[in-house]
Amino acid sequence: MAHGRNLLFILSDEHQARAMGCAGHSVVQTPHLDALAARGTRFTNAYTPSPICVPARASLATGRPVHETGAWDNAMPYTGSMPSWGHALQARGVRCESIGKLHYRNTDDATGFDRMHHPMMVAGGVGMVWASLRDEATRKIASEPMLGAQLGPGNSSYTDYDAEVTRRACDWLDAAGPEPWCLYVGLVAPHFPLVVPQPFYDLYPHDTLPPPKAHPADGYVRHPWVAKQNAFMDSEAHFESEANRQIALASYYGLCSWLDHNVGQILTALDRAGLTENTTVIYSSDHGDNAGARGLWGKSNFYEESVAIPLIMAGPNVARGTCDTAVDLLDVTATLTDHFGAEPVGHGKPLRNIIVDPEPDRPVLSQYHAAGAVSGAFMLRQGRFKLICYMGFEDELFDLVADPEELTNLATDPAYDAVRARLHAQLEAMCDTEAANAQAFAHQAALIAHHGGREAALALGAPGATPPPPSPERGP
Repeated sequence: MAHGRNLLFILSDEHQARAMGCAGHSVVQTPHLDALAARGTRFTNAYTPSPICVPARASLATGRPVHETGAWDNAMPYTGSMPSWGHALQARGVRCESIGKLHYRNTDDATGFDRMHHPMMVAGGVGMVWASLRDEATRKIASEPMLGAQLGPGNSSYTDYDAEVTRRACDWLDAAGPEPWCLYVGLVAPHFPLVVPQPFYDLYPHDTLPPPKAHPADGYVRHPWVAKQNAFMDSEAHFESEANRQIALASYYGLCSWLDHNVGQILTALDRAGLTENTTVIYSSDHGDNAGARGLWGKSNFYEESVAIPLIMAGPNVARGTCDTAVDLLDVTATLTDHFGAEPVGHGKPLRNIIVDPEPDRPVLSQYHAAGAVSGAFMLRQGRFKLICYMGFEDELFDLVADPEELTNLATDPAYDAVRARLHAQLEAMCDTEAANAQAFAHQAALIAHHGGREAALALGAPGATPPPPSPERGP
């Protein structure tokens, strides 16, 4: 099967898998992603290896799960010490460059790109060290809203950054040249702050927005682990009114359309350069966003809104339609190396192979050891079922075919004991959960000590959204 000569990989940040027209969302407008999906394959059950930025991106770089990368949280970024897909492409002699957000340690690390254009890395080269304090007795509850003080229509440093990244990507494609290339483009929308240019905000009048799903005000009771995690940075509690909440939701959906707009500009530039017919395009995101479901915002749990990701591949000889096999970002890693005949890195499987040979019971793992987690948590998706294992807490088990909104926990139903036991065995075959949990806490304790203890750690890292890099056009 012939591949496109080139590969364009666009990765967004915090894009809920369901927040696309092609995924059937009731209000979100994403015409350019819909068009991309229409000429390729959309993976309907794609997941992140960890529902938080830095660990997910380290796993994407290496094709390895979090318990192998040791990138447990947002203060443990990828450094280039473990082989990446970029290293494999460089060894193959393929031109490999990045534009935009990477969320690695710094630009001095050899992470596998020939050039990094305007990259966003973790703040100060260290990231959110304060969030590595996970014990309830020593952690510090965030006093400011995670989403930022400003909500609604306007511009932010993030929308400015995306506009600049998009412009640079279009310019790069205009001058791409004849040799095979791989270009990674990292956009930050729809990651908070929830501020979006007015025309995109106006797409979502408040009276058109769907009602909040499973909100605590309506009687929903959060799982105890989730309640403790959310208490660390409780955005919902900072809303002044229901109108304020509606502004946040309209802004998130507006940012999804803003993202789509920028993807459209990049794909138009690809077409303008005459490269569409010989370029494979992959679009995905590092994780999702709860966007108000269960009274939660941001990511950091294993409900579909947070842990599922959009994943689309289109290009020469890519089948048109959908693929229901469970996949994750490790499979994207494998796809990037396979496309150029480079040496594989990590444990994933090329998406083309999965399209041709679907696996209805393929297991996918995700895990979380980061901000707000009082213990490690793990997710296994296999077939129609999803198991969520919280260390020291009761499980959750969902039948995603019968209950796609995850409203009925089957973990305490004796009729599903055999299913739960089978999924636990599969989970442990993929990851020793006790060992991973202990190792994460040990590494975080060592990190805190390295930085001088609790008080020093509390001062290290961005309070929420990582600041974008300064730009000659924008200034600091």
